[in-house]
Amino acid sequence: MRREIYWEKALEKTKISIDKGHLFPLSTIDITKEFYDKNDFLIRRLDTSKFKRDVNIGPRINPFNPWEKILEIGKIGQFHHLILNKYPVQLGHILLITNKWMPQNGWLDLNDWKAIKAVNKDTSGLWFFNSSPLAGASQPHRHIQLLRRSHNENICPREKWFLNFKKGEVNKKLFKNIIVKSFDFSCDINNIYENYMDLSRNIGIGDPLIDNKPKKPYNLLITNNWIALIKRSNDKLYGFSVNGLGFAGYLLVTEKSDTRYLKLNGPEKLLENFL
Repeated sequence: MRREIYWEKALEKTKISIDKGHLFPLSTIDITKEFYDKNDFLIRRLDTSKFKRDVNIGPRINPFNPWEKILEIGKIGQFHHLILNKYPVQLGHILLITNKWMPQNGWLDLNDWKAIKAVNKDTSGLWFFNSSPLAGASQPHRHIQLLRRSHNENICPREKWFLNFKKGEVNKKLFKNIIVKSFDFSCDINNIYENYMDLSRNIGIGDPLIDNKPKKPYNLLITNNWIALIKRSNDKLYGFSVNGLGFAGYLLVTEKSDTRYLKLNGPEKLLENFL
């Protein structure tokens, strides 16, 4: 059994960072039953009352260059570090960031995949990547996110949906904009990188070996058994903000959300609008 050193360090650093006022867990309440009677989505209401409005004028400060050392979990290879998400959706919410500036809206490169694999060998779970603001990215500095899961825990509410994803069993819009492939972290790193390139080419966002940047915004969901790429068109609609976690089955409701639309049409119909 893996010791999960990175996970242990994440929990240790989480406590220290909260105690010293450097980390602010998001407060949510499970309200799924108010809108939905199945178990493939988890709908939570987000308390935004503690968020501070940014009143600074001028360019936004990059929180990853430099990153707050109190949030640092460890160095990963030559080009990456693991840090805590300052506003976590769960305790121990991990970010894998590049040491130096790399654009979030660029292609993930071989070094990124090497770092992901190195972390996953120790601590694994649901990896997700939001390629740009239209895919739900909040920062332009490259970062890939990890929600740790134990070996006997469901990766995400929509895992069965992704495992059973087949042509003819989902509607045309979903099938046109989502591609799913079996995945194995034990594969050679070049094979892993080739999987990513194949998904990108096949879904129509471009070729990492030819195009300077992806032609469309997208989300990646990565697990020990499957990988999915979701081609996006926007990130905000009906008062909902959706990133990769939304397609994994995690929806956040705020005071701006049109919950009447959600209750009338259901969460999957809501997601279609973001493709």
